[in-house]
Amino acid sequence: MPGITIEIVALVVSPIHAFEGRPQDGPRPDPAPVGREQVEVRAGLGLVGDRYFNRPGHRKAAVTLFDAAALDDLGLATTPDPQSTRRNIAIQGFAVDQLAARAGSPGAVFALDSGAGPIRFQAHRPANPCAWMDVAVAPGAFKGLRGRGGVRCEPLDNGHLDLGPARLTVVTG
Repeated sequence: MPGITIEIVALVVSPIHAFEGRPQDGPRPDPAPVGREQVEVRAGLGLVGDRYFNRPGHRKAAVTLFDAAALDDLGLATTPDPQSTRRNIAIQGFAVDQLAARAGSPGAVFALDSGAGPIRFQAHRPANPCAWMDVAVAPGAFKGLRGRGGVRCEPLDNGHLDLGPARLTVVTG
């Protein structure tokens, strides 16, 4: 599996769902720092410590992969921090939205390897942006990230991922 070289630019584990209610009321504060240098991945469960970890209703959407280049394309004076999207894994170097399932076809199986061995993920549905993006990222992000909000995935292997250089390999799809 040769794969392509990418960069993992943000890893986010959030213990609570801060975006409830109306965007104009603002998000709830996170009780702990969100950004991580390393995350633990558990097959079929998600990222250890994340709000979707081991939630039966979210098993196929436990991890969200995001292409941070989408933030560059918003046309803002300053590129927003990829952590502001609250997507679990933000990368540079690969258009991740192409991995998502489309009508009548399954999403791709892909592997990420940041040096500790490959971890496979099954891509499922697109992670469509919501109105909260205008509050959390920047005004206009909700509309600007349509079709580029990332992909919701199910981890198939245990392991860990680190910030920095990595390999992404599309296994099937």
